[in-house]
Amino acid sequence: RCVEVFYIYFRAGRVEEPYVSITKKRQMPKDGYSEEVEKEVGQAEGKLCTHRSAFSRASVIQAFLGSAPQLTLQLYICVLQQEITAARSIFMVLSLLSIVYGALRCNILAIKIKYDDYDVSVKPAAYLCIFMWRSFEIATRVIVLVLFSSVLQIWTLPVVLGNFFVFFFYPWILFWQSKSPFPENIEKALSRVGTTIVLCLLTFLYAGINMFCWSAVQLKLNDPDLINKSQNWYRLTVYYMLRFIENAFLLLMWYIYKTDIYLYVCAPLLVLQLLIGYCMAVLFMLVFYQFCHPCKKLFSSSISEGLLSCFNFLCFVCMPPKSTILMDKADLKSPANTDEAWSSSKTIDSQNGNPHQSVSSNA
Repeated sequence: RCVEVFYIYFRAGRVEEPYVSITKKRQMPKDGYSEEVEKEVGQAEGKLCTHRSAFSRASVIQAFLGSAPQLTLQLYICVLQQEITAARSIFMVLSLLSIVYGALRCNILAIKIKYDDYDVSVKPAAYLCIFMWRSFEIATRVIVLVLFSSVLQIWTLPVVLGNFFVFFFYPWILFWQSKSPFPENIEKALSRVGTTIVLCLLTFLYAGINMFCWSAVQLKLNDPDLINKSQNWYRLTVYYMLRFIENAFLLLMWYIYKTDIYLYVCAPLLVLQLLIGYCMAVLFMLVFYQFCHPCKKLFSSSISEGLLSCFNFLCFVCMPPKSTILMDKADLKSPANTDEAWSSSKTIDSQNGNPHQSVSSNA
């Protein structure tokens, strides 16, 4: 692909192309109106766009199936050896930048796939917010996994496999629940077995991304494009809440079972820093979706409204129903009422009994 890209780039404009294709893109709505713009795309430009999309997808694959395990392993070795060499630190920084870049490309791909009909232009402020969001999220996640695995090696594999299988089977469970037919239009040359292998590899990459950070591209196997193009704030909120709880639990286990290699480490301060770092990632994510998203005008609801409705829903689920509260109150009041009724009936009977006693005494 690289050789073909350079060949096409240096030959572009020298030979007149026999035909061009016309693409129609809609601009972002201004004052409620959206204009449609036509653009001529030549063969060379179309091929370069295809290769650029392939490079973007390859960067995502390389980041989460190559750099992420490599960074985790290198940091784990540094912790056990209690030494960070200059060469190893350089490679770890490069691996972290590679993962952050892959996550950033994943965000941009998700935006362009969901809003394919619009001419999307991402501003530098959006890139900065995504970079800070992904840097804090991925760095804290890797450090938490390394700290936990350094003291509880036997439990590392169940935690990793549990995370992986949950995200691997989640798209398949949604697909089976929808009772949709098996997707046949992925590639005409593929058989049913080949299509299954492609979908398994796609869900494998999806699980690998969600192991370390939120996957901006959400799979939907019953959709022709295999991508969920709706903005689901509930799923986003549940993911970050559960991930925060998981990170806090893993840090708690590390704090309880930490060994002598952490003798000169202030454990409470490190735990606090990691939790604050993850909260900083969530903060930059909220800033991006609220202010810097290139298609925020197309949202049916803002991120603040979506999160508020999510919290209201969670509070509604956690709170007991009103009927049980009223019954509990009635049960609490009933003993007092019966005591009062019994005492009042006793006084009435005593008052009614006094005249009879006086009459009998007079008789």
